[in-house]
Amino acid sequence: MEFDLIARHFTRATPGAVLGVGDDCALLAPTPGMQLAVSSDMLLEGRHFSPQDSPAGLGHKSLAVNLSDLAAMGATPRWATLAIALPEANDAWLTAFARGFFRMADQHGIELVGGDTTRGPLTISITVMGEVPPGEALRRDGARPGDDVWVSGVIGSAAMALAYRQGRLFMEQVDAARVLPALYLPTPRVALGIALRGVASSAIDISDGLLGDLGHILQRSQRGARLEFAALPTLPVVQAYLHEKVARDCVLAGGDDYELCFTAPPGKHDAVRAAAGNAGVAVTRIGHITAEPGLAVVAPDGQPLPFERTGYDHFAA
Repeated sequence: MEFDLIARHFTRATPGAVLGVGDDCALLAPTPGMQLAVSSDMLLEGRHFSPQDSPAGLGHKSLAVNLSDLAAMGATPRWATLAIALPEANDAWLTAFARGFFRMADQHGIELVGGDTTRGPLTISITVMGEVPPGEALRRDGARPGDDVWVSGVIGSAAMALAYRQGRLFMEQVDAARVLPALYLPTPRVALGIALRGVASSAIDISDGLLGDLGHILQRSQRGARLEFAALPTLPVVQAYLHEKVARDCVLAGGDDYELCFTAPPGKHDAVRAAAGNAGVAVTRIGHITAEPGLAVVAPDGQPLPFERTGYDHFAA
């Protein structure tokens, strides 16, 4: 049954691989002179998604969150493997999941070349592989004092959608409808990551929360940062709820945005704008890197804005 399931739902032509699905291993031939960027992510039912979530949306999101890691490194997507545990072999569910997965794969030119299936609690684990020229990968350790801090797109929408779904934030239904797509159908900024090669001094994707993920850059770079809360890019519907603490927390530490947070020297302002224009993505300068360690957020009145949480804790209860 396992091999029939794989053949029906996850076997497609892989012209970019020497050998794809169907053997003990895939055989891959990276482009000569390129470095491989490899990342893995796991999604667990009840922890990262609900049993009621759309399987097509889950297929989309499970690959999108992995592609976001490649985007943060400026890597071009090439191949992926999928390991999935299933409570049962439900053909209708798998057909929808594969549709969402391969729609995202086709958008970014990534091929599924292997994986595994077994019976168990619904768990999805994906490994992605991309390519980047030597010395051009975007890393977390390159931020320097005076660098501008930028983010792509808008932030906070997915976390507000989750807060609404969990009953922690009460929103009008018409407002909730504007933020829910960010939670279920994130957009990995692959083209922007590639365009930022040679421009950004450091980068990370915002998966666990702006403050927490920027904190990883600061830790690796041994620097600090000062952010302007009023500059953080959010949807108008999000701004309408920022008088509530839970909404501010969603913007600063909510996560699930899968936007890029990156730094660049002030002299590369025009290059950043050009890269964003080429990628078709809006970017916003939200602060700057400081020599002194520590992360500060400044309110519109110029006073420090207190925050209790910086991001999602994968081991919290």
